[in-house]
Amino acid sequence: MQHQSQPGCVVQFLAMGSTACLFRPMCEADIPQVYTIDHECFPAESMFRPYSSYGREIHNSMAHYIVGSAPTLTAVTHLQRSWLKRLITEGSLRSAPSHAPHELIAGFAGFWVMLDEAHIIAIAVRPPFRRQSIGEGLLLSVIDMAMRLQTRMVTLEVRESNHPAQQMYLKYGFHVVGKRPRYYSDNQEDAVLMSIEDLHDTEFREMFRERSSELLRDSKLVHTIDVPDSALIQ
Repeated sequence: MQHQSQPGCVVQFLAMGSTACLFRPMCEADIPQVYTIDHECFPAESMFRPYSSYGREIHNSMAHYIVGSAPTLTAVTHLQRSWLKRLITEGSLRSAPSHAPHELIAGFAGFWVMLDEAHIIAIAVRPPFRRQSIGEGLLLSVIDMAMRLQTRMVTLEVRESNHPAQQMYLKYGFHVVGKRPRYYSDNQEDAVLMSIEDLHDTEFREMFRERSSELLRDSKLVHTIDVPDSALIQ
Protein backbone atom coordinates (compact mmCIF):
# COMPACT_ATOMS: atom_id res chain seq x y z
CA MET A 1 0.00 0.00 0.00
CA GLN A 2 1.33 3.46 -0.85
CA HIS A 3 1.54 5.44 2.38
CA GLN A 4 0.22 8.83 1.32
CA SER A 5 -2.99 10.65 2.15
CA GLN A 6 -4.00 11.08 -1.51
CA PRO A 7 -2.96 7.93 -3.45
CA GLY A 8 -1.18 8.67 -6.70
CA CYS A 9 -2.70 7.57 -9.96
CA VAL A 10 -0.36 4.71 -10.88
CA VAL A 11 -1.76 3.21 -14.05
CA GLN A 12 -0.63 0.03 -15.78
CA PHE A 13 -1.46 0.55 -19.45
CA LEU A 14 -2.55 -2.88 -20.63
CA ALA A 15 -4.67 -3.67 -23.69
CA MET A 16 -7.20 -6.41 -24.42
CA GLY A 17 -9.71 -5.55 -21.75
CA SER A 18 -7.32 -5.42 -18.78
CA THR A 19 -6.40 -2.42 -16.66
CA ALA A 20 -5.11 -1.58 -13.19
CA CYS A 21 -7.35 -1.24 -10.17
CA LEU A 22 -6.56 1.96 -8.27
CA PHE A 23 -7.68 2.66 -4.70
CA ARG A 24 -8.35 6.34 -3.97
CA PRO A 25 -10.74 8.65 -2.07
CA MET A 26 -14.19 8.95 -3.59
CA CYS A 27 -15.07 12.15 -5.45
CA GLU A 28 -18.39 13.60 -6.60
CA ALA A 29 -17.93 12.26 -10.14
CA ASP A 30 -18.04 8.73 -8.67
CA ILE A 31 -21.49 9.11 -7.07
CA PRO A 32 -23.63 7.71 -9.93
CA GLN A 33 -21.61 4.49 -10.08
CA VAL A 34 -21.29 4.15 -6.30
CA TYR A 35 -25.05 4.63 -6.00
CA THR A 36 -25.62 1.80 -8.47
CA ILE A 37 -23.14 -0.54 -6.75
CA ASP A 38 -24.61 0.23 -3.32
CA HIS A 39 -28.17 -0.56 -4.41
CA GLU A 40 -27.06 -3.61 -6.35
CA CYS A 41 -25.06 -5.12 -3.47
CA PHE A 42 -27.32 -4.03 -0.59
CA PRO A 43 -30.88 -4.02 -1.96
CA ALA A 44 -32.46 -4.55 1.48
CA GLU A 45 -30.93 -1.35 2.85
CA SER A 46 -31.19 0.76 -0.32
CA MET A 47 -34.48 2.33 0.72
CA PHE A 48 -32.60 4.26 3.40
CA ARG A 49 -30.09 5.81 0.98
CA PRO A 50 -31.62 8.19 -1.55
CA TYR A 51 -29.34 9.52 -4.29
CA SER A 52 -29.01 12.93 -2.61
CA SER A 53 -27.47 11.38 0.50
CA TYR A 54 -24.24 10.50 -1.33
CA GLY A 55 -23.46 14.14 -2.07
CA ARG A 56 -23.96 14.99 1.59
CA GLU A 57 -21.67 12.14 2.62
CA ILE A 58 -18.85 13.49 0.45
CA HIS A 59 -18.88 16.72 2.46
CA ASN A 60 -19.50 15.13 5.88
CA SER A 61 -16.29 15.43 7.91
CA MET A 62 -17.17 12.25 9.81
CA ALA A 63 -17.65 10.13 6.66
CA HIS A 64 -14.87 8.72 4.50
CA TYR A 65 -15.23 6.76 1.25
CA ILE A 66 -12.72 4.90 -0.91
CA VAL A 67 -13.25 3.52 -4.40
CA GLY A 68 -11.49 0.89 -6.45
CA SER A 69 -11.41 2.39 -9.94
CA ALA A 70 -10.47 0.92 -13.29
CA PRO A 71 -9.60 3.49 -15.97
CA THR A 72 -11.16 2.62 -19.33
CA LEU A 73 -9.49 3.22 -22.69
CA THR A 74 -10.74 6.82 -22.79
CA ALA A 75 -9.31 7.52 -19.35
CA VAL A 76 -6.00 5.84 -20.18
CA THR A 77 -5.61 8.02 -23.28
CA HIS A 78 -6.41 11.12 -21.19
CA LEU A 79 -3.78 10.19 -18.60
CA GLN A 80 -1.15 9.42 -21.22
CA ARG A 81 -1.68 12.84 -22.83
CA SER A 82 -1.65 14.52 -19.42
CA TRP A 83 1.67 12.92 -18.48
CA LEU A 84 3.20 13.72 -21.89
CA LYS A 85 2.15 17.37 -21.56
CA ARG A 86 3.65 17.56 -18.07
CA LEU A 87 6.90 16.02 -19.30
CA ILE A 88 7.19 18.52 -22.16
CA THR A 89 6.22 21.63 -20.18
CA GLU A 90 7.70 20.82 -16.77
CA GLY A 91 10.54 18.44 -17.57
CA SER A 92 9.33 15.81 -15.10
CA LEU A 93 6.54 13.33 -14.56
CA ARG A 94 4.39 14.16 -11.57
CA SER A 95 1.38 12.39 -10.15
CA ALA A 96 -1.63 12.48 -12.42
CA PRO A 97 -4.96 13.77 -11.08
CA SER A 98 -6.63 11.58 -8.46
CA HIS A 99 -9.39 10.72 -10.94
CA ALA A 100 -9.85 10.72 -14.69
CA PRO A 101 -12.89 10.88 -16.97
CA HIS A 102 -14.78 7.69 -17.69
CA GLU A 103 -13.36 5.60 -14.89
CA LEU A 104 -15.18 2.40 -14.12
CA ILE A 105 -15.78 2.00 -10.38
CA ALA A 106 -15.32 -1.67 -9.46
CA GLY A 107 -16.15 -1.28 -5.76
CA PHE A 108 -16.26 1.08 -2.81
CA ALA A 109 -15.92 1.17 0.95
CA GLY A 110 -17.21 3.66 3.49
CA PHE A 111 -16.69 4.29 7.17
CA TRP A 112 -17.68 6.80 9.80
CA VAL A 113 -15.35 8.18 12.48
CA MET A 114 -17.00 8.62 15.88
CA LEU A 115 -14.67 9.71 18.69
CA ASP A 116 -11.83 7.16 18.51
CA GLU A 117 -13.73 4.56 16.47
CA ALA A 118 -13.84 3.99 12.71
CA HIS A 119 -17.04 2.09 11.92
CA ILE A 120 -17.14 0.45 8.49
CA ILE A 121 -20.61 0.85 7.01
CA ALA A 122 -20.02 -0.81 3.63
CA ILE A 123 -17.55 -2.73 1.50
CA ALA A 124 -19.05 -3.59 -1.88
CA VAL A 125 -17.65 -4.94 -5.16
CA ARG A 126 -19.57 -5.20 -8.42
CA PRO A 127 -20.27 -8.87 -9.32
CA PRO A 128 -18.10 -8.93 -12.51
CA PHE A 129 -15.05 -7.86 -10.44
CA ARG A 130 -15.37 -10.20 -7.47
CA ARG A 131 -12.68 -12.74 -6.55
CA GLN A 132 -9.95 -10.39 -7.79
CA SER A 133 -8.82 -9.13 -4.34
CA ILE A 134 -10.60 -5.80 -4.75
CA GLY A 135 -12.52 -6.22 -1.49
CA GLU A 136 -9.25 -6.98 0.25
CA GLY A 137 -7.65 -3.87 -1.19
CA LEU A 138 -10.59 -1.75 -0.06
CA LEU A 139 -10.40 -3.19 3.46
CA LEU A 140 -6.68 -2.46 3.77
CA SER A 141 -7.24 1.05 2.41
CA VAL A 142 -9.89 1.66 5.08
CA ILE A 143 -7.63 0.40 7.87
CA ASP A 144 -4.73 2.48 6.57
CA MET A 145 -6.89 5.63 6.44
CA ALA A 146 -8.30 4.92 9.92
CA MET A 147 -4.76 4.75 11.30
CA ARG A 148 -3.89 8.05 9.63
CA LEU A 149 -6.96 9.64 11.20
CA GLN A 150 -5.61 8.57 14.61
CA THR A 151 -8.60 6.40 15.49
CA ARG A 152 -8.01 3.65 18.04
CA MET A 153 -10.36 0.92 16.83
CA VAL A 154 -12.25 -0.30 13.76
CA THR A 155 -15.65 -2.01 13.96
CA LEU A 156 -18.10 -3.54 11.49
CA GLU A 157 -21.11 -5.82 11.15
CA VAL A 158 -21.21 -8.79 8.79
CA ARG A 159 -23.96 -11.27 8.02
CA GLU A 160 -23.71 -14.44 10.10
CA SER A 161 -23.87 -16.51 6.89
CA ASN A 162 -21.12 -14.56 5.12
CA HIS A 163 -18.22 -16.80 6.12
CA PRO A 164 -15.79 -15.69 3.34
CA ALA A 165 -16.03 -12.08 4.50
CA GLN A 166 -15.57 -13.09 8.12
CA GLN A 167 -12.44 -15.05 7.20
CA MET A 168 -11.03 -12.02 5.39
CA TYR A 169 -11.67 -9.81 8.42
CA LEU A 170 -10.04 -12.34 10.76
CA LYS A 171 -7.01 -12.39 8.47
CA TYR A 172 -6.52 -8.66 9.02
CA GLY A 173 -6.80 -8.63 12.78
CA PHE A 174 -10.53 -8.42 13.46
CA HIS A 175 -12.05 -10.41 16.31
CA VAL A 176 -15.65 -11.43 16.94
CA VAL A 177 -16.96 -9.38 19.85
CA GLY A 178 -20.70 -10.06 19.73
CA LYS A 179 -23.88 -10.36 17.69
CA ARG A 180 -26.74 -8.08 16.73
CA PRO A 181 -29.91 -10.25 16.61
CA ARG A 182 -32.16 -9.86 13.56
CA TYR A 183 -30.02 -6.98 12.33
CA TYR A 184 -30.74 -7.36 8.60
CA SER A 185 -34.21 -6.25 7.56
CA ASP A 186 -34.59 -8.45 4.48
CA ASN A 187 -34.45 -11.83 6.26
CA GLN A 188 -33.98 -10.97 9.95
CA GLU A 189 -30.50 -12.52 9.85
CA ASP A 190 -28.18 -11.90 12.79
CA ALA A 191 -25.11 -9.70 12.33
CA VAL A 192 -21.71 -10.69 13.69
CA LEU A 193 -19.99 -7.70 15.30
CA MET A 194 -16.23 -7.67 14.71
CA SER A 195 -13.53 -5.21 15.70
CA ILE A 196 -9.85 -4.35 15.78
CA GLU A 197 -9.43 -3.09 19.32
CA ASP A 198 -6.17 -1.16 19.09
CA LEU A 199 -4.77 0.16 15.81
CA HIS A 200 -1.74 1.52 17.68
CA ASP A 201 -0.72 -1.87 19.07
CA THR A 202 2.81 -2.73 17.94
CA GLU A 203 1.92 -6.35 17.18
CA PHE A 204 -1.06 -5.32 15.07
CA ARG A 205 0.92 -2.74 13.11
CA GLU A 206 3.62 -5.31 12.34
CA MET A 207 0.98 -7.78 11.14
CA PHE A 208 -0.64 -5.08 9.01
CA ARG A 209 2.70 -4.21 7.40
CA GLU A 210 3.30 -7.87 6.64
CA ARG A 211 -0.14 -8.32 5.06
CA SER A 212 0.32 -5.16 2.99
CA SER A 213 3.73 -6.35 1.84
CA GLU A 214 2.25 -9.71 0.84
CA LEU A 215 -0.34 -7.98 -1.34
CA LEU A 216 2.29 -5.77 -2.94
CA ARG A 217 4.58 -8.74 -3.56
CA ASP A 218 1.74 -10.69 -5.15
CA SER A 219 0.60 -7.61 -7.13
CA LYS A 220 -2.84 -7.72 -5.57
CA LEU A 221 -3.22 -4.19 -4.22
CA VAL A 222 -2.70 -1.94 -7.21
CA HIS A 223 -3.05 -4.75 -9.68
CA THR A 224 -4.27 -5.79 -13.08
CA ILE A 225 -7.90 -6.94 -13.16
CA ASP A 226 -10.08 -8.40 -15.88
CA VAL A 227 -12.66 -6.00 -17.28
CA PRO A 228 -15.66 -7.62 -18.98
CA ASP A 229 -16.55 -6.06 -22.35
CA SER A 230 -20.04 -5.36 -21.05
CA ALA A 231 -18.62 -3.19 -18.27
CA LEU A 232 -16.46 -0.92 -20.41
CA ILE A 233 -17.26 2.77 -20.59
CA GLN A 234 -15.82 4.49 -23.60
